[in-house]
Amino acid sequence: MDASHKDHDEQAARWNGPSGHAWVDLQQVLDGMFRPFEELLVRAVSEEGAARVLDVGCGTGAVTRAVARRTGHCVGADISAPMIAAARELAEQEGVPASFVHADVQEHDFGTGVFDTVVSRFGVMFFPDPVRAFTHLRGAVRDGGGLRLVVWRGPEENPFMTTAERAAAPLVPDLPARRPDQPGQFAFADPDRVRGILRESGWSDVVLRPVDPVCALPEKDLERYVTRLGPLGTVLPQADERTRAEVVDAVRPAFEPFVQGTEVRYTAACWEISARAGAEVS
Repeated sequence: MDASHKDHDEQAARWNGPSGHAWVDLQQVLDGMFRPFEELLVRAVSEEGAARVLDVGCGTGAVTRAVARRTGHCVGADISAPMIAAARELAEQEGVPASFVHADVQEHDFGTGVFDTVVSRFGVMFFPDPVRAFTHLRGAVRDGGGLRLVVWRGPEENPFMTTAERAAAPLVPDLPARRPDQPGQFAFADPDRVRGILRESGWSDVVLRPVDPVCALPEKDLERYVTRLGPLGTVLPQADERTRAEVVDAVRPAFEPFVQGTEVRYTAACWEISARAGAEVS
């Protein structure tokens, strides 16, 4: 099995397993925390005048539903079956004209030139073969159509995102390592790498703009957040009760710099990426 197939299988297992279920369980917390990015992407779609929009890595569908409210319809796609199920249920409950596809967007046949714009909030950093993925997405967008993405910049600019694993490391030595330029949260941190991927995939006019909104979550949800998500969330469920308690005791004080009364607040250092669908690639 080559590396890309191995990475694909790992990502599918992760997002259809514990990580996917954690995102479903924490849907309200995460949607509230990432609302600044939802609003940014809805504005971008409005500026584009896009009517046919694809939301890649849509998760539980917050951006998909928000775009659908603005445009009249939006399609969300994700590799995670539990998150797609939650997204469909939420759209139905809210009466939002959104539809969802459980699919690997590297493979799924969306049709040719179907969409005006592709958007994504933190959904494109996990592709095992990003050039292949963005080439495939390019084919689904009309000539001159748009691409609007939000991705994380590097871990050194996002200390909140690595606080839990740094605090827990002495107690949990087998935490998954962050691998630069590999599928994961910070895979699109390097702007030169991002430009190269998109240009090789048939996109032009690639622009990366730093955005640094303040995100917040209720302090009462902090423990659930840090123990269910990220590298710590992948190993802590298998830990014994004593280790788990020790990790929580070590990790919780490390977040004190971010706690402001009943809220946890931090700056999210991200790229807003825009591009245009250039000439067809063969």
